[in-house]
Amino acid sequence: MTKSSRLLLAVLCAVGAMITASARLAAQQLPEPREAKAQGYAVIDLGTLGGSFSFGGGVNEQGWVNGESSLQGDQIQHAFLWRHGTMVDLQTLEGPNSASGYMLNDAGVVAGGSETSTLNPLGYQFCDFDGFSDVPPHDCVPLTWKNGVMTQLPLLQDQYGQAGNNGTAQQANNRGEIAGVSENTLLDPTCSSPTLQQRPVVWKNRQVYELTLLPGDLNGVTTGINEYGQIVGFAGTGQCSNEFFHAMPWKNGTPTDLGNLGGINNNQAQFINNRGQVVGLSDLSGDLTGRAFLWQDGVMADLGTLSGDTSSAGFAISDRGQIVGQSCDANFNCRAFLWQEGVMTDLNALSSSGSPLYLAVAYGINSRGDITGLGVTSTGEALAYLAIPGRGSVGGEQFTNGGPQSLHNVRQPRLYGGKSRVQTRIP
Repeated sequence: MTKSSRLLLAVLCAVGAMITASARLAAQQLPEPREAKAQGYAVIDLGTLGGSFSFGGGVNEQGWVNGESSLQGDQIQHAFLWRHGTMVDLQTLEGPNSASGYMLNDAGVVAGGSETSTLNPLGYQFCDFDGFSDVPPHDCVPLTWKNGVMTQLPLLQDQYGQAGNNGTAQQANNRGEIAGVSENTLLDPTCSSPTLQQRPVVWKNRQVYELTLLPGDLNGVTTGINEYGQIVGFAGTGQCSNEFFHAMPWKNGTPTDLGNLGGINNNQAQFINNRGQVVGLSDLSGDLTGRAFLWQDGVMADLGTLSGDTSSAGFAISDRGQIVGQSCDANFNCRAFLWQEGVMTDLNALSSSGSPLYLAVAYGINSRGDITGLGVTSTGEALAYLAIPGRGSVGGEQFTNGGPQSLHNVRQPRLYGGKSRVQTRIP
């Protein structure tokens, strides 16, 4: 993930400074969200790679989860793939850290970024490693993992054949197209220290293609791609000024401004399903708080918040139209939500009584309704989870609403002493 990653989004959600955008479309207010009973969820604590922090970024149709976890000592983090009850370390390209925060595809292709052994020549850290600083910072490059093999992806080059230093892959669809971001060789004028511009890209057949920006925009990031090659993300004047004005889809390489919910600073599209529905987050008028949105049929709709909360963010939507994300109150108490058929529900209210975690944010959902994200223990540990609805199996394990029948083979989590991906308090 880049510096403008979901880590930033979750923190902004928690502090009520949700990212916004200028609009071309009028926002449509949905009915006031209400909490309602739905089928129960069994919650599995996915553990860690030996450290005391992890989160799940996406879950595919096989029930496999990708995400990030700290290693023993909590000084570095690696991307992981969880399947069949086991968390697998996806390693790095000779650098200390790697990351994968958006959904893997159904073939198990995980998109992300890895630091290399090369130090960043401009002295800044490009990839965001959830509070784990990299000193001195290394270059971070885009890549994919599949069946234990890492494939590095090319960066954008200028007319002289010079490439940017950093980039990251965000999501791969089942056709092998990969959405992400790459630096070019131009300096970002909004940054006080030398920093290269970020451009939205797509990789096809291991070739990188830059996506067009709207007039006036200098930086852009893609966050998702569906099976029809439709891409979503956000763009604006500058990464250092945090001015990402436009939530955007790209269709056949052509960008569109999705609009906003009344704010003027920033706006982010986070995910697009195969029906062309887009979810994300946008500020309300005045830019003091923001809301999760659903964009469909040319209209952006405010999804509201859970009862008593002031801000929210939408991170994923399934092909069935189920939306997951995070809702927070003014004191930074945050909780994961499930939105379906006009109803926003606290995911904790749907979890079995024996749930090991308080679910602070939901980042991914598949068409079966399996949900992954970040949960918090009663002692403050931030850990990846998989929430499974009803009765069935995942990764070869049978479960009921009471939880899995057998424990997965991962290390026991411990107290996490650094920053977490979200700011939340346990009720």
